Amino acid sequence: MATRNKVRCAWVGMDKPLYVEYHDREWGVPVHEEAKHFEFLILEGAQAGLSWYTILSRREGYRKAFKNFDARQLAKVTDAYLEKQLKNPNIIRNRLKVYAARKNAQVFLAIQKEFGSFDKYIWSFVGGKPLANKPKSLREIPATTPESDALSKDLKKRGMSFVGSTIMYAHMQATGLVNDHTVDCWCYRAR
Repeated sequence: MATRNKVRCAWVGMDKPLYVEYHDREWGVPVHEEAKHFEFLILEGAQAGLSWYTILSRREGYRKAFKNFDARQLAKVTDAYLEKQLKNPNIIRNRLKVYAARKNAQVFLAIQKEFGSFDKYIWSFVGGKPLANKPKSLREIPATTPESDALSKDLKKRGMSFVGSTIMYAHMQATGLVNDHTVDCWCYRAR
């Protein structure tokens, strides 16, 4: 429950209820659901060069455009379907990002097949449990880590796009592989 009297990470800003809700309920919560991992991969890739708020405010548009983040369905869409999405005002209409969503879905499915689940694959990069950095301020939070470097390199080798180390670190933060809530934030201990 989002309330004004809770101390939160400095990036949240109380003037954006969408950020407060996202921070309090999702950011840093360990994810083990395949569809949620895929959703964050697509959204984090779409964010490249933009603010997270821009993407978060279009999340419903992405859900509709990208088959509710069903990797099996998205992996099979046609070029014509993707071209139609390039006219969709409810998503970021970047050709490379839109087409990457289909390719990334195909690679996601290949990883599931190889490892039994994407969850098993991605959590292996942090030894199966969240890394807790214990930052006192936002300045102490890195943009990349050796773990995000390794994840990015492996995903690129497999054929994914928009999975650079900074994007993958943001994904790791969002999906709880890393707890980067500042130590004064109420969520730090809750995670």
